[in-house]
Amino acid sequence: MPLIRPFRGLRPVPERAEEVVAPPYDVLNSAEARERAKGKPFSFLHISKAEIDLPEDTDPYDPAVYAKSAENLQKLLDEGILLRDDKEVYYVYRLTMGEHVQTGLAAVASVKDYDSNRIRKHEFTRPAKEDDRVRQIEALNAQTGPVLLAYRSQPDVDAILAEVAATEPLVNVTADDGVGHAFWVLDDDDKIATLTAAFDAMDAIYIADGHHRSAAASRVAKTRGGSGEDNSDYFLSVIYPHNQMQILDYNRVVKDLNGWLEDDFLTNIAVKFAISREDAAVHPERPGEFGMYLNGQWYRLRINSELIPDDPVASLDVSLLADNLIEPILGIADQRTDERIDFVGGIRGLGELEKRVNSGEMAVAFSFYPTSMEALMAVADANEVMPPKSTWFEPKLADGLVSHVLD
Repeated sequence: MPLIRPFRGLRPVPERAEEVVAPPYDVLNSAEARERAKGKPFSFLHISKAEIDLPEDTDPYDPAVYAKSAENLQKLLDEGILLRDDKEVYYVYRLTMGEHVQTGLAAVASVKDYDSNRIRKHEFTRPAKEDDRVRQIEALNAQTGPVLLAYRSQPDVDAILAEVAATEPLVNVTADDGVGHAFWVLDDDDKIATLTAAFDAMDAIYIADGHHRSAAASRVAKTRGGSGEDNSDYFLSVIYPHNQMQILDYNRVVKDLNGWLEDDFLTNIAVKFAISREDAAVHPERPGEFGMYLNGQWYRLRINSELIPDDPVASLDVSLLADNLIEPILGIADQRTDERIDFVGGIRGLGELEKRVNSGEMAVAFSFYPTSMEALMAVADANEVMPPKSTWFEPKLADGLVSHVLD
């Protein structure tokens, strides 16, 4: 069994692709999805968030949602909006967000290699979210949300992807958020063989985003008990070179100061951090540096270097702030469950931190230097997991551009 292989993708006919492609299922709530899909009968949101076609009080996990999703998928097939390639091929998928460009390979990846940790993880999964993806896959007999993977950049692989992407794309659409999605079919047998062999020679590839989707695919494969080479023994993925991927900061806001007066709070922080007042919002410039917004004032915090351990998880900025400030001073031991803390993706900007503190909803906000891909891979290589909300990948893959049918 190869690490990755080509597949017969289910995809929109090129002239209808713009009507189909949609944001990933997990970045919109039901109300947002319903609004985004208005007047768009072929939007993939009718499949990935099918509760939008049911009464507004419908539980997104209700069996009727999965049934509706299957019905809506069949409708797109019946109307010729979606087609399935006759040949097993790879696809080249380029994302463009402003000046940022990344070019990757859409393929199916081995469940066996996921189970053996050759496809490496860095997050825990939640059973309810896994169950949801299992039900979705089984209802559709297809995987419709690609897992975002990374490989350590290799010139031979990168060159093939760049060569294909230098030609006219089959699909080239700009989504509502301004992100460009360009898509090519790679059906050259020699290039397919070269890419399959190149990936099979790699020690590992890495999950960037999509831990629940990959875990669900593993569960479905076990249930189906395939030969190891069946479609259900592979899961839909798009794989990018690590040095082209973009991780944004994932910031924190906290409701209160845990009973501290402001001056005492700052005095306690100064035991482990150098603190300076700043005239503008603080975008940290390097690891070990943080911005803090408190009572209308920005501060720059730099952790004392002797407090940075030689450990792939404990040395992450999210761990350093948790271990030296958020837990001991603010009293938040479990960021996964404590309702006093919330998380703000860097895509929303530092103005969102100011807004939530200035409104009185939150007492203090912290901005971070983005986690690097090298740090993520080091954690995964050590078979460890990252703290919650450590990475925010942008741009996001679209749903509906290509799906993987399991029969």
